[in-house]
Amino acid sequence: MSDELKRHPNPPLDPEKGDLEVNHPQTVISTKAANESTTTEEKNNVTVKEIPVVPAPPSSPPKSKQKASRWIRWRLWFNTYRKFFVLSFGINMIGLGLAAGGVWEYGERYTGAIVVANFNVAILIRNEAFGRLLYLIVNTCFAKWPPLWFRLGCTSVLQHLGGIHSGCALSGVAWLLYKVVYNFTHMKISHDAVLIMGVFTNIAVMVSALSAFPWVRNNHHNVFERHHRFVGWIGLIFTWVFVILGNTYEPSTRTWNLNGVDLVRQQDFWFTVGMTVFVALPWFFVREVPVDIELPSSKVAIIRFKRGMQQGLLGRISRSSIMEYHAFGIISESPKAEYHYMIAGVQGDFTRSLVENPPKTLWTRELKFAGVSNTSTLYKRGIRVCTGTGIGAALSTCLQSKNWYLIWIGSNQEKTFGPTISGLIHKHIEPERLLLWDSKARGGRPDSMKIIKEAYEYWGAEVVLITSNWIGNKEMTEGCKEAGIPCFGTLWDF
Repeated sequence: MSDELKRHPNPPLDPEKGDLEVNHPQTVISTKAANESTTTEEKNNVTVKEIPVVPAPPSSPPKSKQKASRWIRWRLWFNTYRKFFVLSFGINMIGLGLAAGGVWEYGERYTGAIVVANFNVAILIRNEAFGRLLYLIVNTCFAKWPPLWFRLGCTSVLQHLGGIHSGCALSGVAWLLYKVVYNFTHMKISHDAVLIMGVFTNIAVMVSALSAFPWVRNNHHNVFERHHRFVGWIGLIFTWVFVILGNTYEPSTRTWNLNGVDLVRQQDFWFTVGMTVFVALPWFFVREVPVDIELPSSKVAIIRFKRGMQQGLLGRISRSSIMEYHAFGIISESPKAEYHYMIAGVQGDFTRSLVENPPKTLWTRELKFAGVSNTSTLYKRGIRVCTGTGIGAALSTCLQSKNWYLIWIGSNQEKTFGPTISGLIHKHIEPERLLLWDSKARGGRPDSMKIIKEAYEYWGAEVVLITSNWIGNKEMTEGCKEAGIPCFGTLWDF
């Protein structure tokens, strides 16, 4: 399919984003076997178009890649995630300005309700049950029949809902800071206990919010998780105390009104109840389950769980019931299959421990969360592109639907990922909708955009879904946008 090579610098590995590519001294996927995926066949009276794939000589100098236009880079940067963030945060800041200026009476009077309402929305957006419900509604109501632009919009909205999460969370912090400052500027009518709890609550939610910033999340995952989760829980407890104290203290009489009837009539009380439910709900689905771990190589663990899953889901696993949960794509032949699998490429302490000390059980949330691949049912035909361990997030879509074409770029895939994954691929994916690019057997990486363009035209696809590392994702999404090919890449929370 391509005789041009692309060489890339080595980015930080991330087994959840399809980064890991492992080199081995011997080649298992032969060039002949790989070429069989694109040869002309007669199957079911349909002639399959040939897409020739010619290995390039290693000595060929790589062509310099043309940089995408500023307009393309701007469109990719200012995506739906950032649009949602700007919208939710911007509306809140306008309201905050009006309240601070004495123009918006409701915002000035019910600041506490606005604080917890923002936190409510932020937490709800990240709730697995709510997310699955949204995906179910969209996939059920809008599969294949609406115009393509509408279905692409549905996928974009569902993939980038995190922008609302971030916008409302930071808005809640800003509104809370405004409320605390307001209380201190009116110290004569505020009780010391209310002032102190306001400060404690503000500190807790600020620490929780700051720990979720991209640099912390991507470079210090355990720091992010411990602070975002546990300090967030402390912040929830402080919020309860702050809300109760603020609503039971009567500034006019300087007394405490312990009548619970007045408390439950307050808006912020019920918003805090909702926030508590949304935080607690996912933890009711945590279970310790038996697992079998296959180690096809020293760099990859294939984790097998009981029961099948629908395509496009991801799951969180941990050795502990409440600590260090890591998300991986789920591979399953069908919802009625006997097993489902996760691919964990060795990168950090957690994934390394799966190889060096394979556990018999792992903790997981039985309610899985949906990824962008879950919207593949919206499209008539599509291309699923992945590199390295990104096959974990991509494979189920192609296993469970014959309308999807798989492109997997890696190094010695059969050797690295073992017979289980290779067996699933060759059992369920016909050669005419499969391209396995073994960079060792073929002398290097392919021209990924040449492959995608050819496959997109050949397959009559409506969309391309990409799971790769940061560099590969950037290259392919920019190339698809330049070529006018609808695509969705790997999403990092910005």
